[in-house]
Amino acid sequence: MGKKYRILEAADGVSALRMIEHHNPRLVLLDVMMPGPMNGLQLLSIIKGDSKLKHIIVGMVTARGQSADGAEARQRGADAYFIKPFSPRTICAWVDDQLQ
Repeated sequence: MGKKYRILEAADGVSALRMIEHHNPRLVLLDVMMPGPMNGLQLLSIIKGDSKLKHIIVGMVTARGQSADGAEARQRGADAYFIKPFSPRTICAWVDDQLQ
């Protein structure tokens, strides 16, 4: 990554939502399968359904590679869907592109 970004990490979906509401980031990366009561797709729906958060660019990362999984993420508002294993350079290039 050529640019410097501030990276925040959350342990689960609930703490991620709190951080997102507090920091109002321009972009978030969510794992579809997160520990706790809220998975990444549920958090994605909350973000895109909230008028104060829906501007946030959301990339999903996942081990779930079925086409239906990616379609569901896009239907919920994901801006990108990266299937593991993926190249970190691919993610970094996407982040750079989105934040220009």
